[in-house]
Amino acid sequence: MSRAGAGAPAGEAAGAAGAAHGEAVVVLADDLIWATRLEGQLRTLGARPIRVASAAALDGVLATGVATRAVVDLTARAYDGVAATGRASAAGLRVLCVGQHDDQALRRAASAAGAERVYAYRKLFEDGHAALAAWLGVPVPSPATLDVPGPTTPSEVPPR
Repeated sequence: MSRAGAGAPAGEAAGAAGAAHGEAVVVLADDLIWATRLEGQLRTLGARPIRVASAAALDGVLATGVATRAVVDLTARAYDGVAATGRASAAGLRVLCVGQHDDQALRRAASAAGAERVYAYRKLFEDGHAALAAWLGVPVPSPATLDVPGPTTPSEVPPR
């Protein structure tokens, strides 16, 4: 997949077309609840999430060039979220981060590393579809259409 729309502001036609056609979004989160929630929300918005839970797995996806965006959970135990944000941004991905609302230093560091936005967990918990839709440049689906499609690729299926 090309990186059409990479670096373009949210809402531009290139970003909307990419998400509508299954734009690949890396979800870097070692917390199963957040990884699952983010994947489901992205799928309902037409994106194709690729879940990874380590820096090495992120680097593997970055090396393929298939992803155009990344969502990074900053408060992970298995990787450095700020460093991961920097690597994804340097690879040309548009990066959105999520972290604790009260850790302003970490949120500022993620922004400095290349995150377009750094949301508090609460924002994505309460208003995740709208926030992610705005970032992807797609309309918010009506509540009746928010059924979460099942995983489509092995990388989306949680390990047993």
